Amino acid sequence: MIRVLIADDQGMVRTGFTVFLSAQPDIQVVGEAADGREAVRRAAELAPDVVLMDVRMPVMNGLEATRELLAGGGRSPKVLILTTFDLDDYVYEALRAGASGFLLKDASAAQLAEAVRVVAAGDALLAPQVTRRLIHEFARLGVPRPPAAGRRLAELTERETEVLTLVAQALSNQEIADKLFVAEQTVKTHVGRVLMKLGLRDRAQAIVWAYENGLVRPGE
Repeated sequence: MIRVLIADDQGMVRTGFTVFLSAQPDIQVVGEAADGREAVRRAAELAPDVVLMDVRMPVMNGLEATRELLAGGGRSPKVLILTTFDLDDYVYEALRAGASGFLLKDASAAQLAEAVRVVAAGDALLAPQVTRRLIHEFARLGVPRPPAAGRRLAELTERETEVLTLVAQALSNQEIADKLFVAEQTVKTHVGRVLMKLGLRDRAQAIVWAYENGLVRPGE
């Protein structure tokens, strides 16, 4: 059972999400929060697996709440950012803060449930539009390659480096498997080893790492 906390300042949104997710056989909504500060407090009390986090909230916004939730290490929930995309420019910073994915607020109810499952399983959820925004941000910032990047990258095998490059292009495990002519389970194994060797939490962090360390560059 996937335990979910819903953080959104709009009561009708929280109610709608709660009603739909509670109807899923494998999802349990354990609580709600109306602002970021309350989300942090409720997460500490309820230990959810996934927090659906709105970006624009009073008291403490979703980005600050995500940073605080994930700063302590240990067993932290996965954070799925709820965004209107056209209005929110926090993609890069939210990923840096540790968010595992983004869900556009106009997503269908079925997409919402699937997003919760994907993030709970440890995968990143990045819509193509969000990935393009992220790449654009890297291009704008011109992030330099850290000195230690080459040493850490050298720890990966040639195939693991190839898989990480494809992960950074937001391909799914199945898409990577099709491209490399291997089984999907083989890709999952490679991804797991990449995360372990680089000390990364999930695919979202792997995408950020790949761009920040020059493995993939905007436009490639």
